[in-house]
Amino acid sequence: MNPAPKPPIPIAVPCMGEEEWLALREPIETGWLTQGPKVAAFERAFGERHGVRFALASTSCTTALHLVLAALGIGPGDEVIVPAFTWVSTVNVVLLCGAVPVFADVDPHTFNIRPDEVERCLTSRTRAVIAVHLFGRCAEIDAIRAALPPDVHLVEDAACAAGASYRGRPAGGLGTAGVFSFHPRKSITTGEGGMVTTNDPVLAERVAMLRNHGASTPEEVRHTGPKPFLLPAFDVLGFNYRMTDLQGAVGLVQLGKLDRFVDERAAAAALYREALADLPWLRLPAEPEEGRHAWQAFVVSVNPETAPHSRNAMMELLQEQGIATRPGTHAVHMLGHYRDRFGLRPDDFPGARDCDRHSMAIPLHNRMTHDDYTHVIDTLHSL
Repeated sequence: MNPAPKPPIPIAVPCMGEEEWLALREPIETGWLTQGPKVAAFERAFGERHGVRFALASTSCTTALHLVLAALGIGPGDEVIVPAFTWVSTVNVVLLCGAVPVFADVDPHTFNIRPDEVERCLTSRTRAVIAVHLFGRCAEIDAIRAALPPDVHLVEDAACAAGASYRGRPAGGLGTAGVFSFHPRKSITTGEGGMVTTNDPVLAERVAMLRNHGASTPEEVRHTGPKPFLLPAFDVLGFNYRMTDLQGAVGLVQLGKLDRFVDERAAAAALYREALADLPWLRLPAEPEEGRHAWQAFVVSVNPETAPHSRNAMMELLQEQGIATRPGTHAVHMLGHYRDRFGLRPDDFPGARDCDRHSMAIPLHNRMTHDDYTHVIDTLHSL
């Protein structure tokens, strides 16, 4: 009799349990489903964990980043420096504000934006730099900040970096503002959802207003105040980017597990680095000396000159063995819209080009077993 086939190993699986299920009971019973007390509690706890004065929840990391740029007044005529290798939403929000994205190349060893490239891209029109902490590793914040004039904002795209730190400082409090994602592929999740973090009270107030249609008073404050029948003033143009209390309730539970999740992921990353070190055609991500990696993903690079197969052929072979993989992310300057709109070529940013062609995320998440990791390791060796 043939052994039962091994269940497929997904690239990522959210780690939830009975606590998250039970957390939904209170907002359902009270009927307060939109942004309310659970979101407020999640914001306070998230801000405390990440060492910032203000944390403001939103519908996604994309809308959180849009809120930050809008709150900073970035618009037509302004330039925002972005890494060429990142998820497309990092760049999309710049265009949604009417500003111009200026691409900077990345370091293929860290996948993060290069400080010298940031300096090269600066002009009199530069208003901000978006430093992405890709896959959970913080960008070289101090070197980037040293390159910037005082009037240029440093914004952290910390979508992958909940629980990460840089030189003893948590991600999210390293610049003017930070943004986080709670998508199911992240370490902690609310299904969809995002968070803005900042130490600037003026910026926080404007973000809070913009995410709620531009209302002068938040809905939860108005409804619990003495005159809930009076509508607030609307003096600015805003958005509907509010998180629900159902998500806030789940987020509170997930946040309580964050440090354990990151510890487990770090142990898994160490296992991979040790067990795959003898594959000369595979470049492995390193543990940074200057901080804590959050290990949202374990992304390797396949050497096309020495690997037994191309990256794409290798991904197909792994899929046949029940092992899900993905490219790390994409080089935005090679995507059709940006390529055609700005007349860009792959070779304009060779670091991002090579990351796009050769990076490969292999499974790493908090529901994987030791047997799962062994299967991934053994299969990579068998290639």
